[in-house]
Formats: sequence, C-alpha cells, structure tokens
Amino acid sequence: MGKTACARPLLPGSTLSIGGKDVEVDASMSKEEFLSGRAFLGATAAKPVPIPKPTAPINDIKFKKHSSGLKIDSKPGAILKTSDRAGVALRDEENEDTPFRPELKPKAARMQFKTPMLNSTVVPKGNPSIPQPRHDPTLPNALIMKKPTIVPKGKQVVDVVVDPLLSKHLREHQREGVQFLYECVMGMRCEGEGAIMADEMGLGKTLQTIALLWTLMKQNPIHDSPPVVRKALVVCPAGLVENWRREFRKWLGNERIGVFVADAKNKKITNFTKGKAYNVMIVGYEMLRVVQEDLKKGHGVDIVIADEGHRLKTANNKAMLAIQSLNTERRIILSGTPLQNDLSEFYTAIDFVNPGLLGKRPAFKREFEVPIVRSRQPNASEAELEKGEARWKELVNLTSQFMIRRTAEVLSKYLPPKTEHIVFCKPTTAQSNAYRSILASPYFTAALGNANNEMALQLITILKKMCNSPSLLKSSKDGEDTPSEMLQSLLPLIPPPILRSHACSTKLRVLDSLLHRIFNTTKEKIVIVSNYTTTLDMIEQLLTSLSYKYLRLDGSIPSSKRQPLVEKFNRTDQRTAFAFLLSAKSGGVGLNLIGASRIVLFDIDWNPATDLQAMARIHRDGQKLPCKIYRFLVQGGLDEKIYQRQVMKMGLANAVVDNKASASSFSREELRDLFRLDERETCQTHDLLGCKCGMKGAPELDDIDESSADTGDMTIGDDEDEEDDDAFPVLQPASKVDMAAQEAKIAQRAQNKQPKLKMLMEYAHINTEYLRDTTNPDKSQDDDDMALLVDDDVLLEVLREPDCRVGFLLTKSSS
Repeated sequence: MGKTACARPLLPGSTLSIGGKDVEVDASMSKEEFLSGRAFLGATAAKPVPIPKPTAPINDIKFKKHSSGLKIDSKPGAILKTSDRAGVALRDEENEDTPFRPELKPKAARMQFKTPMLNSTVVPKGNPSIPQPRHDPTLPNALIMKKPTIVPKGKQVVDVVVDPLLSKHLREHQREGVQFLYECVMGMRCEGEGAIMADEMGLGKTLQTIALLWTLMKQNPIHDSPPVVRKALVVCPAGLVENWRREFRKWLGNERIGVFVADAKNKKITNFTKGKAYNVMIVGYEMLRVVQEDLKKGHGVDIVIADEGHRLKTANNKAMLAIQSLNTERRIILSGTPLQNDLSEFYTAIDFVNPGLLGKRPAFKREFEVPIVRSRQPNASEAELEKGEARWKELVNLTSQFMIRRTAEVLSKYLPPKTEHIVFCKPTTAQSNAYRSILASPYFTAALGNANNEMALQLITILKKMCNSPSLLKSSKDGEDTPSEMLQSLLPLIPPPILRSHACSTKLRVLDSLLHRIFNTTKEKIVIVSNYTTTLDMIEQLLTSLSYKYLRLDGSIPSSKRQPLVEKFNRTDQRTAFAFLLSAKSGGVGLNLIGASRIVLFDIDWNPATDLQAMARIHRDGQKLPCKIYRFLVQGGLDEKIYQRQVMKMGLANAVVDNKASASSFSREELRDLFRLDERETCQTHDLLGCKCGMKGAPELDDIDESSADTGDMTIGDDEDEEDDDAFPVLQPASKVDMAAQEAKIAQRAQNKQPKLKMLMEYAHINTEYLRDTTNPDKSQDDDDMALLVDDDVLLEVLREPDCRVGFLLTKSSS
C-alpha cells in the first residue's frame, strides 16, 4: 500500500493513513504468525500453534516515555527490526520484568477480508432464499420501479429501487420521469424499447437520465441476472460534452462510475468498449461519426441517449445513421422542445426510438402528415380543419405511450418568479426612412410579382437586420448575409450617415437606457442574445463605450472554453462581468447562466423554439433572484409580423429550418403582409387580437366575443345578422374611408381559419404613453396600477423617460 511515519503506539483500534487509504488496526499478532503467513490463507487455514513465552527478556532496547510518543534507547551496534504488522508489544523501563505477551485474537486473525461499509449502510435482513433488492424499498420516499409482468421460467422478481443517493434529490415530476423512462426502455409501455423526453428547459432531463442509467447499470428486476445495462452512450452537441461530464461527477462522484469523454485528445475508444473501467461514454455528434466503427467492437453499447435530439432531423442524418449502426434497441431522445414543428422530422424521431411503431413513412405521410399540414394552411376549409385536428389528437394519443412532456409550470414552486415583457420599439425617423427605401426597391417588387421564394428569403434577412440597425447591412461577417450583387444595389438607397452610425437603431437606444438603469440602480447582471454576430459586435461597442465589463460566447469560442466562460460569469459580481453576450445558435441550449437575472432577446427567430431555449438560460435551478425577460420587437416592422406568426402557430415556422424555408412556405399575400411597415399609432398585434382594453392594463376574458374570435372579425356582438352585415360593409365616399382600419380588418379576416392570438390575453396590454402623460388628472393612481402590472421598477423608469422609444408593452408575470 505504501509507507508512512507513525510516532504513536499502534494498538487495536488505532487509525492511520497509508497510501491515501484510512487504515484501522484490527488486532495484534505475533511475529512468528505474521512470518508464517497462516493468517492470510483464509478460514480454511490450520489453527496457529500456541506461542511460547520468550526465554530471555529483551534488554537491548529500552523505551522511555516522551511527550510526543516513545523514545527508543539502544546499545551501540544494536539492530532494531520492527514491523507495524508484527504486533510487537512495547514495554517501558518501569516494568522491565513484565513478560513479553503480544495481544492475539485468533478468531479475528483467521477471518477473511470483509468489505468495509459506512455506518449508514442498510443491509436488508431476511430469508436468504427470498430475493433481496439492492436498496430497501420500505424506506420513506423510496422510488420503486414497476415490476415486469412476464418472468422467465424458474426466475424470481426483485424490486428495483433507485439509489437513495439520487432519489432524495429528485422532485416529484422527476421521479415520474425516471419511472416513465424505465418502463419505456424495459418494454413495458409499448412494443419498442425507446422513449422521447420532451420536457421543457430547466426541468432536469440530465438528472433524470443519470438516475435511470445508474439504476439500469446496477440492478435487474429478474433475480440473479446481470444488470440491464453495462455500457451506455450519451451523444450530445459538442458544447455540452463537458456539462454532461460535470453532471455525472456532481451526482455520482468520481469513484462510483467511470465516464469516458471522447474528444480530439482522447480517441482510444477501446478503453470504453473493451475495458471495464468505463461504463458511460460521452461524445459529440460530430465526433460520433469518427469513432462509430470502433464503437461496434468489444461488448457493444446497451443504451443510447441522444441529447438535443431535434438535431436528428432526417433519416439520412449522419449522426442518426451512426447510432443506428450500433444495433442498440434502447434509445432515448432528450429535447427541450416538442418535436412537432415538422411532422416529417417528428416521424423520423419516433421511428428512431421505436422503429416501425408508426408504420412505413408513406402511410404516415398519407394518414397523418398531409391532413395535419393541410389543416394549417391559410385557405383550409372547415372539413380540413376538423380532419387535421382529429389526426393530430390521434397522433398525440399514439405517441404518448413513449413520449413524456412537462412544461416549465411545474417549476413554479421551486424557482423564483419570472416576468416576460414584449417590448414594441418605435422605429427612429432614420430607420423608418431606410426601411421604406428598401421596400421601394425593384427587388421587393420582383419578389412579390414572381413569388421568387429564394429572393424573398434574402430580402427577409435584410429586413431582420434593418430592424436591428440599418448599419448592419454593410457588414459581411454573418453567414446569412445576402449576395454582394443585391447589397450593391440596395445600399445606395440608404443615406451614408445612417449606414455609418448605430445611433439610428431604436432597439439599441432602448437597450442603452435599460443597461444604464440596471447597472446604476441594482446589483443584477444581464444576458443579451442575438442570432447575428454582427449584432453582437454592435452591442459590444455600446458596452465598451459605457465602460461596462462583459463576456462573450459565439461560434468563434472553442467548445472547451465555453463552460469555463459560463462559470466565470456566474461566480463574479456585476463590476467584474456585468453583461454576457450570447449567440443564440452557439449557446442557446444547455447553458446555465444563473449569474444573471435579466435577459434581452435583441432579435426574434422564425422558430419559436430558438427563442424559448434562449429565454430559459437564466430561469433555471439555482436561480435566486426574480427573472426579467425582455423581447425586443420593432413596432410595425418584420419583427412584429414574425412574432404574430409564432403566437398564432400559422405553420410558417414549420417550414423554416435554420432560417431556410421551402418554396411553398409563403403565399403572395403573406409576403405582401411581411413586406409592409405599419406606421400607425396603434399596435397591430393588439388590433388583431380584437381586445377592447384600450391598452390600459390587463384585459378581461369577456373583452373578446367568442363569435368574433372564431371568425377573426373585429365587430363585437352576438347577432349573426350584424356579423353578416359587417362582412359586407355599405358603400361610403372615398374621402370618409379609413384605409388603415380597412386594411387591419381585411388582415384579420385573412386569419379567420387560423389559431388565434388568445394566448396574448394572459398578458397585460399597456400603451406606454399613459406613463408619460402629464395631463392625466388620475395619473398617480394609474401609475400605481401600471407598476403592479409591469412588476419591474427598472423598466418602469425607462418607460417614463420623455424620449423613450417604447410604444407598447405586453407583460406577463408568474408572481
């Protein structure tokens, strides 16, 4: 074991440290017995012969009492031979006549080695013929798995109990999740052995997975059978590999389980496949393709966990093919967003975890995908809507056998409250002029006239950047930038001073005011998220000009440095790192940024899942402060139109993957609506909602008439004749027609077969002009009411500034 120095007597019960191990002296034995080795042969060894008394006293060595132990006096030339295992009994000068009688416990000496256990270890007692579970199922809060209904002949069933080391940390929804996954992989819920865990972000999918793997690796419901799983493979984005390794260490320590991380420096996969030291292998999706052949060797893989499984989008996905080549039946997909955005991808995910459960792809497309997609088209008939809804419910019913989905609402009692603000920023004059100039270009006319969707997508990208700042158009760092030919034609339409300055960005002005208030009135920190690195560059310049310290994570940061960057931000104070600039595509998933309690989504994405992932970075386990979430939109611009489509679930996001849409994604009318800058003083989103609150606070549920909500008509009333009359308005002189109102009404009717904006009735609707209106006699009372609704003192001060660019606010609080 090793060597150590000891300055005190080694008596039975004494402890010391040797070679990093704590050693306790059990008993003493004679030197002769030690040298004979009988005690090390086990219980079958012959009994030791009696030890004769020494014929002569040991006078060569004398021992004197000393404050630090025993002092040895020996004659010159004497040789001292000692052994801590020889059990030599020491005597002092005062009792020299005491005979040498080493203490001996023959029974203890003959005992075999016994595995040491903690005092808290519970050893089940009972009839040895009755199977005993690994952990006591009778303990309080014991998490017991479901027993199998089919048992091999001659075998007995034993309780499978999750290790109390983990189960004591599991919340109620996590206990249910572990039980659900266990039943799925054991084939108790459906014909397959796969599962999809589609819990929202922050619900602890990683911990639930670790609890499942640890249970499967140590237990089996069939008594006297080996564990269900010997080798497990966790596949995840490269940026989350280190996070998974830390989670295993956090919950199971370093000694209980061996975790092998496959990366560029550690490619010897045989250590995992053929060795016994590692039970779990963590690998990134890209690295998986490199090592897939080596994974087939050795003992093989018993279960595969695909984290952020929505990356397995198509049947020809290389990572998916690599996993399928392992011939592992137990497969689990973890995804923070439901896999419902694209039914073809949804089928691929289902067929991945449970092959053949939904039949062949052509049959699925005919019976489910086509009717459901058709029902979400703008011109769908009532019959198509009814059929699509019925097919969707049936699909949900089928997949509920192996897919579990919980929302963030279950965390409301564990996490601090959060408040979400939809901030409508009025474009600056320069921004509006540049926006109109771009819309008047021949390219937009051509996109509308010929329905050239490739050109339309490029123009949509231009308008998205225009909403952030016109100055971003001259940058060419982002991969989504339009071709240089189009830029060369459009840039001359914008005055050079606007292209050179970020000051014309309405979002940046609002952000400037918000940062100033947060930094000077609180000790909180903030995360700022964007889909574009050029936008992050612009925000970085703002922070530098204000002398605010910040950290940044985008695609240029190596995956090995990302987690240390996150940890640095979480453990430092506001003066050291006030802001964290985050690329939505590089760090939108998996990161825990609880060091901040406020987050700004500077721009919006077609796919609502991208925004939801980013918003969940701060409202997670470990957060101590109330969270404030700000989503910036340009009022009347493309931002607001995209947000409307997110909320209404029109299906446009279904066809948009990585900001690329199919040719059938947009109709001509939809493009015309997208390519329109609404410069009215009212909020278009609120107008479409048809709410009568006047943007003065929280709406009442009866503010929207059910018949109006169903037809998309703005007229409030129950009389069917009134609705028919309103559908065909009487002729009026052109000078008396309100064209803006007519356009709004027509746009509303165009949505009459789509899911409505009813979810926005959960928000408070606020026109910020009321906060700046000094002529209101009831201003004091109104301000108090608004403050209760907004639930954010910092934002209230920003909204009260005379030159505030925020026109309208939708706010919702969980407090």
